[in-house]
Amino acid sequence: MAETYFVDTNILVYAHDRSEGKKHLRARSLVEELWANGDGVLSTQVLQELCINLMGKMAKPFSLAEVREIMQDYLRWRIVVNTPDSILRALELQGRHKISSFWDALIVQAAESAAASVLYSEDLAPGQTYGAVRVVNPFAITA
Repeated sequence: MAETYFVDTNILVYAHDRSEGKKHLRARSLVEELWANGDGVLSTQVLQELCINLMGKMAKPFSLAEVREIMQDYLRWRIVVNTPDSILRALELQGRHKISSFWDALIVQAAESAAASVLYSEDLAPGQTYGAVRVVNPFAITA
């Protein structure tokens, strides 16, 4: 059985933000690899945050039409839909693991729900595990 990789919003933002230099190249390469292998998973939260970032928080924002096209592409990935139970589980994970942000706990919950072995994120501590989910920062320099 192939591993499943959950991708946090920040990785996708870097993949589309050409002004980010090496981070852009690394994130783009990672996203392309996951696309080719079919191993990537996203959540509705990630897609919503990506829309906001692409349209307004970048040096050169994307147009509404461009964002819609990007979303249509990502909707071909496996998507974890947040539900009322997702919220309760995220609160449980936040308390158990002392995750400071509810939004981060919801990301962890989505990765857990997808049975992802890896959660690619720049926001969470690299190497941290949440049950069977391990956080990997793809920008961290490895020896």
